[in-house]
Amino acid sequence: MNHAETPAAGAQVLLRALKEQGVEVIFGYPGGAVLPIYDALFQQNAIRHILVRHEQAAVHAAEGYARSTGKVGCVLVTSGPGATNAVTGLVDALMDSIPLVCLTGQVPTHLIGNDAFQEADTVGITRPATKHNYLVKRSEDLARVVHEAFYVARSGRPGPVVIDLPKDILIKPAPYVEPTREPHRSYRPQTEPDAGQIDKAVALIKNARRPILYTGGGIINAGPEASALLRELVAETGIPCTNTLMGLGSLPASDPHFLGMLGMHGTYEANMAMHGCDVMINIGARFDDRVTGRLDAFSPNSKKIHADIDASNINKVVTVDVPILGDAGKILRALLERIRSLNAQPDRAAITAWWRQIDSWREKRSLAFVQPDAPGSIIKPQHAVRRLFELTRQSGRETFITTEVGQHQMWAAQHFGFERPNHWMTSGGLGTMGYGLPAAMGVQVAKPDALVIDIAGEASILMNIQEMGTLAQYRLPVKVFILNNQYMGMVRQWQELLHGSRYSESYSEALPDFVKLAESFHGVGMRATSVDDLDRVILEMIKCDRAVIADIAVDQGENVYPMIPSGAAHNEMLLGPDKNRDNAEVTNAGMVLV
Repeated sequence: MNHAETPAAGAQVLLRALKEQGVEVIFGYPGGAVLPIYDALFQQNAIRHILVRHEQAAVHAAEGYARSTGKVGCVLVTSGPGATNAVTGLVDALMDSIPLVCLTGQVPTHLIGNDAFQEADTVGITRPATKHNYLVKRSEDLARVVHEAFYVARSGRPGPVVIDLPKDILIKPAPYVEPTREPHRSYRPQTEPDAGQIDKAVALIKNARRPILYTGGGIINAGPEASALLRELVAETGIPCTNTLMGLGSLPASDPHFLGMLGMHGTYEANMAMHGCDVMINIGARFDDRVTGRLDAFSPNSKKIHADIDASNINKVVTVDVPILGDAGKILRALLERIRSLNAQPDRAAITAWWRQIDSWREKRSLAFVQPDAPGSIIKPQHAVRRLFELTRQSGRETFITTEVGQHQMWAAQHFGFERPNHWMTSGGLGTMGYGLPAAMGVQVAKPDALVIDIAGEASILMNIQEMGTLAQYRLPVKVFILNNQYMGMVRQWQELLHGSRYSESYSEALPDFVKLAESFHGVGMRATSVDDLDRVILEMIKCDRAVIADIAVDQGENVYPMIPSGAAHNEMLLGPDKNRDNAEVTNAGMVLV
């Protein structure tokens, strides 16, 4: 601090620290405990505030902003219910490793613990919901805590950090301190991989005959350079590559080495290759249960390499042969350089034979579907996503996709081809319905000239539909593309397959008119009821310069396939009705179990 400088109010010091940390946008909702911050915001122009309609949406919007830019998202909510409403978003960001700093208001320090109006134990409530949290009790700690919170949020495995701010701390004078350039005294995540572990991994790769790259969101979080290095590694070695749901876009979907997504609703070839590989190279994925299926049958005959920034992830779910701790980008660079220096590419003849096997699995065409083209035919949801992909590509506009959670989310992952990182935003670990619309809002704020589309379900979109008001207020031309089957589709699918088609409380009997709903929020409503309408609606939606809800009526009975049933192994996949396969057993539900 400059000793000639007069201390400013805590709220002004807070905003100065935020500006120093590169914050340009805050997503928030005011309340009594944070009014000093809002007063300080009113008196400056450096930081933009976006007024959401619900605190959960503020966090999801900050997630969308962070994921599309690589920056730390920033959230501001008031005490009590403001903070508790934000918890779902914080857990979502924690599960998916999204860097956020959430500022929460708190009652004055002398009232803490007295059950004051709108008091909640925010630190206690959010401790398991965040990477770290703080309660600022002294004015002299305020600026230091803000700087440290951003360091914690963005360093190592990214995640959300809460700063709980008592009202008196925001009002009283506080000194300002610059961010320290010294290493943090206790939190110093390892980013550089150990050279010996890299050599062990390269030795396994060189001798592999059926290798596979299993890549996750850690590559996305490591920045665009990590994805570029993955592309180089794949081209150098010829090793097939699959992505998790969170890793889509790290390798272009058009790359011939890409096997598609793996896991519960992954492609046949990705799951079969994972089951049959002899060396698995996991970079930036955490062996999530949606990916592994039955653990004792997961990739049973392979040597496993696991590269991760978070030491707690290694050997947590799957015991591996070569653990590598560090940043995904730096690990990829080290692997690539060592493979080149040692000429340690896998045997070409073995890789060629491996690709022949994979190509035979590809011939199953596990994502195939039949779209009737007769006039008036009902729209298949897969076809709707495919046409959305094809027509957005033809538009030439940079396109970002968010989703809600459910069947539509899986169809989007399967049928929309992601060519670049940071253009796909979805709720993976927590599976949060209501994520997509506010996340799209955050992306549109960050990328005002881009085409931002929330692929939604009619049930999930209603979880945060109030954010249509935010879109109107800030003239954000987000497009909502609803695959409307009038059911909570994934719930209905599981009820059909696992509970004797007893559709208990999964049918939405009183849906709104989404066209009128869009119009009531100052947006544009569109509807497609048959395949004849689909392209016209998509093209009109793309061209529209306002927020749009496109209500796409799709086949109510369509299920997401392939599907690995809960508790099954990767080679025990349901491929769907009428897809007869050699050596396949047809289950009682009429599915084909391979």
